[in-house]
Amino acid sequence: MQEEAVLAEFRASKALLEGHFLLSSGRHSAHYLQCARVLMNPERAARLATALAAKLPHDVRRQIAKVVSPAMGGVIIGQEMGRALQVDAMFVERPTGTFELRRGFALEPGDRVLLVEDVVTTGKSSREAIAAIEDAGGQVIAAAALVDRSGGGVDFGVPFTALVALNFPTYDADALPPELAAQPAIKPGSRSQP
Repeated sequence: MQEEAVLAEFRASKALLEGHFLLSSGRHSAHYLQCARVLMNPERAARLATALAAKLPHDVRRQIAKVVSPAMGGVIIGQEMGRALQVDAMFVERPTGTFELRRGFALEPGDRVLLVEDVVTTGKSSREAIAAIEDAGGQVIAAAALVDRSGGGVDFGVPFTALVALNFPTYDADALPPELAAQPAIKPGSRSQP
């Protein structure tokens, strides 16, 4: 799936938003990708996951035993990636502020895991999820996301594949351009505001 086709999926589902957004990374942006909207249609979610799975290196694809994603944003794409790769999918969540497997989810020692996210900006959540997977006995062999907003700046210590890379500028709170500073920031993601 080419970049323009991926963006067409986001536009068709009204998932590409413009305004002033406070991202879960703490940075500000004039653009926000609401992946929950692009993934709310099961056929579209399956198409995107199939395309993302096809982009994974073949040697990585054949080794994956489980897909793990962080809740909340990665749950749907993680499930669809499990389907595309024909492996079980589970998620980590933060009931007390730190990612952990719950709900009876468990990894066998040495399970080779694909970490799947919806959007990666700084990679902080992904690194926290990787630590939780490793604490649970899994071995993360690759990471994947629908969208890489990092500008190529993330390093998870494993191969990272994104369906599309978008480089919308992001800003620290004390370095906002005037047009963003003039608008109140909204936080449309799944985490509550600080």
